Amino acid sequence: MPQLPDDLDAVAVRTWCSLALEALGRERAEIDAINVYPIADGDTGTNLYLTLESASAAVEAVFAAHETGATAPATADAVRAMAHGALIGARGNSGTILAQLLRGMAGVLADGGDAAHLRLALTSAADAARQAVAHPVEGTVLTVAAEAAEAARGEDPDLRTVVTAAYDGARAALARTPEQLAVLGRAGVVDAGGRGLVAVLGALVETVTGQAPVRGPRTASGNAAKTPVTVDGGSVVGLPVGGTPVEGVTEGGLPASAPVEGPLDCPEDGSAGPAFEVIYLLEARDEQVARLRTRLDALGDSLVVVGGDGLWHVHVHVDDAGAAVEAGVEAGRPYRIRITHFATESGHDVRVQAEPAQRAVVVVVPGDGLAGLCTEAGATTVIARPGEPPASGELVDAIRRAHAREVVLLPNDAALRHTAAAAAEQARTEGVRVALVPTRAAVQGIAALAVHEPDRGFDEDVVAMTAAAGATRYAELAVAERQSWTMAGICQAGDILGLIDGDVAVIGSDVPHTARTVLDRMLAAGGELVTLVLGEDVPDALAEALEEHVREGHLAVDTVVYRGGHQRAPLLIGVE
Repeated sequence: MPQLPDDLDAVAVRTWCSLALEALGRERAEIDAINVYPIADGDTGTNLYLTLESASAAVEAVFAAHETGATAPATADAVRAMAHGALIGARGNSGTILAQLLRGMAGVLADGGDAAHLRLALTSAADAARQAVAHPVEGTVLTVAAEAAEAARGEDPDLRTVVTAAYDGARAALARTPEQLAVLGRAGVVDAGGRGLVAVLGALVETVTGQAPVRGPRTASGNAAKTPVTVDGGSVVGLPVGGTPVEGVTEGGLPASAPVEGPLDCPEDGSAGPAFEVIYLLEARDEQVARLRTRLDALGDSLVVVGGDGLWHVHVHVDDAGAAVEAGVEAGRPYRIRITHFATESGHDVRVQAEPAQRAVVVVVPGDGLAGLCTEAGATTVIARPGEPPASGELVDAIRRAHAREVVLLPNDAALRHTAAAAAEQARTEGVRVALVPTRAAVQGIAALAVHEPDRGFDEDVVAMTAAAGATRYAELAVAERQSWTMAGICQAGDILGLIDGDVAVIGSDVPHTARTVLDRMLAAGGELVTLVLGEDVPDALAEALEEHVREGHLAVDTVVYRGGHQRAPLLIGVE
């Protein structure tokens, strides 16, 4: 049996993220089903899961960077990674608030993980989340977070006592949400976001105590909370949430045979609500964000702006999506922009969809330059920015945006193999036929896209794209961050590394010389076409010099050059 932590160190944070992701995975569908506020779009559980998935992946990346070391990462590194991952991967209103809750906790836990720091962290989280919401409403996840922090107050130095108290307080608060928010009471459900937070805090209890807690909300007295359920105006049934379910009723508060589809209610003022959900990441200064909040608040509702230190996550429901994006442009640099259009039809919110195409390609690219190139070729793109690999949810979103019956997915990174596989599996459950071509570099994706023919059979097209990618050797140049052992010897900080097929093959002192050496090694095994993808700060003169080098030494080899934009590597090379 693993030793239980006396405080929340990096290993405990990693375990917490993993267990929370498992818990949200188990409860995702049930949380989606009771999602009636602020928009009854049935995605709160999914959004919370995808947000936590991004947080967990960021923590795993920190541990992966320490694999060769003798010690685990510092607690501060783990909690900051958790918060940053949640911020960049936040989905929907609920996910955005969860990201701010984790950010509020991380700011305190970075200084210590004992009972006293955890109490402060819970309070900081609740305060930060409430401040991020333009118009806080009681009976939501904000209330659950505040009650969890209040229940954890005291002087007990035992971490387990604090965690358990916070969890019990959250469950009691969740049970009261139908009494505080009319739309929940009419629907006969507890708040979906609050239930998700209870699952996350339950995972923290399991991390600290080694035992999974009792699920579901409780009353203040500790008795099972009876949650009535209304379906399409029908009868109400009693359900001891977290206790023994009534026959034919799920623990989540809905009859097992009648899942709710569409909204159970409209906004409190009786209006249909805004037509669009707009979400984006924003690089901006604090003073610019303050003005942005004011402008977006005037445009719509459900406004949540979280983050800090120059990076923000913006979520708002509006009728004018263009104005919401323009406001972001005026404030700073918005990216990862996602716009969802809702239409009210017979009282139900539905996504507006055209007839799906037969086939599409979804490709992950390392910079906006290649994104433009792939978009021109007809592909749907996902940009993997330096240090921000896409989560499976982002890939699933791209597959949905492609809106096709058949999709070829090109991850273009060996590290995204499992993420892409999870996204493909999720899309298949939604009725999309997905083929994953295991491309390990952007140049392999370019080669695959070049032979894509949507008019031929799906299997034939996938085989051709896979063959083209497999016939392309890939390389990239990178700058060494510290002294390290490599396959090519010892490198020093600042050295230029030439990686061929993922392994360091050349250690050089400058980009031009290292690039020429890498090209010669790759072309020694033959080749007909060289692809060069230049980073944002690499001059055109380098491409010209490398083209000349190829012409002089390899007469039958052609060279093509692309601008990759802002990407991690100064130069990507492909030989096919």
